[in-house]
Order: sequence, then C-alpha cells, then structure tokens
Amino acid sequence: MKKWTTIKGENAWTMFKIMAEFVDGFEKLNQLGPCISIFGSARTKADNPYYKLTTEVAKRLTQEGYGIITGGGPGIMEAANKGAYEEGGLSVGLNITLPFEKFYNPYIDADKNLDHRFFFVRKVMFVKYAQGFVVMPGGFGTLDELFEVLTLMQTKKISEVPVVLVGSEFWTGLKTWIKEVMLDKFSNINASDLDIIPITDDPEFVVKYIVEFYNQKPNELSPNLDI
Repeated sequence: MKKWTTIKGENAWTMFKIMAEFVDGFEKLNQLGPCISIFGSARTKADNPYYKLTTEVAKRLTQEGYGIITGGGPGIMEAANKGAYEEGGLSVGLNITLPFEKFYNPYIDADKNLDHRFFFVRKVMFVKYAQGFVVMPGGFGTLDELFEVLTLMQTKKISEVPVVLVGSEFWTGLKTWIKEVMLDKFSNINASDLDIIPITDDPEFVVKYIVEFYNQKPNELSPNLDI
C-alpha cells in the first residue's frame, strides 16, 4: 500500500486562503446592483466578429442599467468589459491566476478588479452576483461555467435566471447533441431544460430576453443569496 504524505499545517492555511478570497469578493461585490456575467474565450482577437458582437451586447445591456461581470482577461472578456466601459457602466473583472496567463484587460473598474487563486471561489462570484448570463463561443472554461449555471438552476440551488447562448454557428451543434443524445436517446434531462438555453446572433434579442424575463419577475432581481 502506498503511503500518504501530508504537509503539516497545509490544510489549515489553505482554508484561510479560501476564506480570504470569499471575504474579499463578498465585500467588494455586495453592493453592485443588477449585473450580467458574460462568458467566452480569452483567445478571441479584436478583429473577430464575436469580439465586436460581445462589445455591442455589453453596451446594450449597460444602457439598460446592468453592470457587466467577466473573467477579467483578454478576448471575449475584454470585449465585454470594453462595452461597459465605453458606456460608462459598471465593469467587473474576476481574474484567475494561471501559469500561462497573467493578464487583465484595461477596461475594468479599478475597485472592481479581483484576483482569484481558486476557480471554485471565482465561479461562486460569477453566479452569486449576476442576474443573467450571456455565453459567447469559448473553450473548456466557458463550457464549465455554462454547465455550472445550468446545473445550479436544474437542482434549484439558485433561482432561475436568463441564460442566452450567442453564436448559432458555435452553439447549434451542442444543443442538437443535448436534444438528440441526452434527451431523446438517454432521457437524462427534461424537454423543458432545452427551453432555458436559447441561441441567437442578435444583440437586441439578448437584451429583450433578459429585460422581459425581469419584467415578469421584478422581485427576483437580486443576488443569489443561497450561494
């Protein structure tokens, strides 16, 4: 049997580091007001159509009174923060320390630029302080964030919130697979679960979908207190 080696005091110090990240995030974000988290790839360049589309979506949401929360990095995250910044809106960045990426974009409000060591703490902040989610094309991290939100809604751990997938070329194949395999073949989800992930290429649809959602449920425009 292999011997398990422990490092004295490591678990205790890790706990304190985790607690410190939560406290810092709660203190800085607790007074934000209504926000939308925008997820997407850090690899998307400024001349990419989805970069420009993200900026437009963020601008329109800012005009409707929403702050914008991103992962704070380049690509889609930069585009979203840029849209909020250019409209004079609230622009939040939840950065993560990575060995290959130590960069945050210049469009984040100075007092709303948070650094995280732990992915799970960062995801709590994304979900707790957002009243909706716009998901642009991205990689594994984007999919992780999307399915985290969908799982929390499906299991009633958070209130239902609007989620919009932007980019039909990117998302249609995934949604088709979810329907044909997860739903039709294996019955691992309910048919109604497909209704909560609309796909669009139109920034105006994104805004209308979120605004109409809260016009019908005005009392739910608040942080997810159970997170």
